[in-house]
Formats: sequence, C-alpha cells, structure tokens
Amino acid sequence: MAEKMSIRLSGLGGQGVVTAAHILGMAAYKDELQVTVNPFFGAEKRLAPAESYVRISREPIYERGEILYPSLIMVFHPHVITLGKSYTMPFFDGLEAGGTIIINSASVLELAHEDLDNLDKLDAQVHYVPASEVAMEVSGTHLSTNIAMLGALYRLQQLPSLDALESAMVERFGGSKFVASGSTAALDDAVKEKFAKVSQMIEKNLEVIQKAGESMFQQTH
Repeated sequence: MAEKMSIRLSGLGGQGVVTAAHILGMAAYKDELQVTVNPFFGAEKRLAPAESYVRISREPIYERGEILYPSLIMVFHPHVITLGKSYTMPFFDGLEAGGTIIINSASVLELAHEDLDNLDKLDAQVHYVPASEVAMEVSGTHLSTNIAMLGALYRLQQLPSLDALESAMVERFGGSKFVASGSTAALDDAVKEKFAKVSQMIEKNLEVIQKAGESMFQQTH
C-alpha cells in the first residue's frame, strides 16, 4: 500500500457502511498499521445517506473527522451517484489525482459528460463490482454487500490481509463487547440471524470477499 490511504465510504442506511468501516479499520490495526475511523450519518434510518472515513497509514495519524481529499472512494449504492443521495456532491469531490473509485454496480453507470471529463482530468481509476449480486449469490443475503465491497478493496490494494479481515469479522460478530449504535447493532443481529453459527457466517463472508474480487471490472474512459 501507499504510505497513507484516506478512504471515504458513501452509501445508504442499512447497507452496513459504518460496519464496513469498523471492520476495515480493525483489520488494518491487526496488520499493525495506524488507523482512524470516523462514521458520519444523520437520522439512523434505512436508505438515508451514510458516510464513513477511514485513514490507514504506516506512520502516526494526526487528522480526525471528515476526509475532504480521499485517495480512494467506495460507493456502496448506485443511488449515491444517480440520485445524489450523498453528503458529498459530486460523489468524487476532493478525490486526489490518480485516485481510485470502487462502485457497487453490475454495469457501468451513465455518468454526466462533465463528471467523466473531470474524472479524466484527475486520471481517476474507476472500478465496478456487483457487490449486491455477489452477496446474494454466495451468502444468500444482501446484508453481506458491505463485505463484498471490502473484497473489492482487498483485490485492488491487498489491504488489509485476509487473516486480519477474518479476525476482525470474528471480533465484530463473535460476541465481543463492541458497542454499536442502535441501528448498527440491529443490522449486526440481522446478519447473524441468517446463519446457524457465526463460524458459518465468517466462512461465507470469506467466500464473498474472494468472489467480489474476481467479479470486478474497470471502466475505460
């Protein structure tokens, strides 16, 4: 990885954006990297905009809060782009030159010509992954869409390690004393209810990570 990564995760309430950020940050920490994780959302309701910010570095991190200039943007739902359901507009606002975007969509989105021109000027690398479809196909529930997005990130950056991701998921879902907000805790419970055992859920999620990485494709400008 680069010496420092600044990641903005944008999605809708109920997709597990905050959970994904927590798992990502925990896994990076287990890989002995420096990490900060900051969620941001308004009313905790389904389909409302939700964002989280994750900083990962080999050196100490002194910044906190919102990431204005991300090196990588993860878009968890096409409506973030097509319907403007985001706190950040346009969706790539602030992206560093040469930065990377990962979008959850089974097909290339029809972006405005102005947006395409700006992405070209930034030399942005735009990748798509059918995260929702992979989640349903492999785990049988759309609630693993956030894990599929982490699989796409892993495929591109080899970050965090698979061992660390597995350990972070075990810690998150395996009955540790992690304190989540009301809706996030409810989402965790809904995920766990889909499987007979947490170990079965972790196994399926690891398959989701692998399949998501294999299913990625890149948009050509």
